[in-house]
Amino acid sequence: MADVRVGPIVAREPETAFAERSRLVEGVRAYGLIVAMWLRSTMAYRASFVMTALGNFVATGLDFVAILLMFTHIDVLGGFTLPEVALLYGTSATAFGLSDLLLGSMDRLGQRVRDGTLDTLLVRPVPVLAQVAADRFALRRLGRITQGLLVLGYALGTLDIAWAPLKVAMLPMMVLSGAAVFGAVFVAGGAFQFWAQDASQVQNAFTYGGTTLLQYPPSVFAKDLVRGVTFVVPLAFASWLPALYVLGRDYPLDLPRWVAFLPPLVALGCWVLAGLAWRVGLRSYRSTGS
Repeated sequence: MADVRVGPIVAREPETAFAERSRLVEGVRAYGLIVAMWLRSTMAYRASFVMTALGNFVATGLDFVAILLMFTHIDVLGGFTLPEVALLYGTSATAFGLSDLLLGSMDRLGQRVRDGTLDTLLVRPVPVLAQVAADRFALRRLGRITQGLLVLGYALGTLDIAWAPLKVAMLPMMVLSGAAVFGAVFVAGGAFQFWAQDASQVQNAFTYGGTTLLQYPPSVFAKDLVRGVTFVVPLAFASWLPALYVLGRDYPLDLPRWVAFLPPLVALGCWVLAGLAWRVGLRSYRSTGS
């Protein structure tokens, strides 16, 4: 930003759109460089990587095993068959897995605030958000994405869906938009840790807890909870609403059918709010003990 002198006062010109784009490009580039460093470190111990990735795959797969066991005693869950639940599970697990892979390190921010190591990130000429998000990039989280895609493949191969162009386009849209919504929650949760430094579990309640919630039909939950994840923390747009459009199911809360096409806009709105929260949180930081 350039300085503009007005008498004895020095004012600063507002940042242009070009400057904002430059900062974004710089952040993405820094993120990529840090991720590449951690990937080289991971690949130096390939056997360890394979074992941890398999462990992640098996651990996350136990969630769907629990659903399979449930369906050995019932035919439908909240009016949904096993393949329909598998579609909800597969889309939410894949979307969350992508977000967790790219931004899952945000939950370590509280520890950095407590021990003062965040100060080392502030003195580097690189956006702090990019450094925190890429810190200790864990490629083993691909296990969750793989498991979600396998369940999604099973659902799509089993369900009898009257496919149309809009429904076909809905699948990648809901996964990518869902990942963006979860990513915004990760960033907002990281911003909250500037004030509540031991709040990683609060963040996890909305991220890991949110994806577990979306793996089940909305009809099994109380209306107030469904309203909360639709209008307050809009996780329903990450899976439920677009998935119900694909399945031809009625929406919860008597919402119109066009809301299934809103996830990209909802994700954009979430990122705007998360970005504002991050800026406020970062500006309030006063080193360790703050």
